[in-house]
Amino acid sequence: MKPGIHPSYRPVVFRDTAGGLTFLTRSTLTGDRTITREDGTTRPVVDVEISAASHPFYTGRSRVLDTAGRVERFHQRYGTRHG
Repeated sequence: MKPGIHPSYRPVVFRDTAGGLTFLTRSTLTGDRTITREDGTTRPVVDVEISAASHPFYTGRSRVLDTAGRVERFHQRYGTRHG
């Protein structure tokens, strides 16, 4: 690799704001906020809105949609099926 053209690749803590999970990984992202970990090290922190800890696909918890209400509203708005 050519020296001086690549961003610095360093340890960064990602924090899931929805699930409360924090995990340490390496990234080129920079941030002005830091967090002190359990082992006493201070690392830059990047807040993310969703991760594997809070995404319904990974957690197995899906949102319940009111499909019956949607179908009824559709029929009220556009009429019933022709057939």
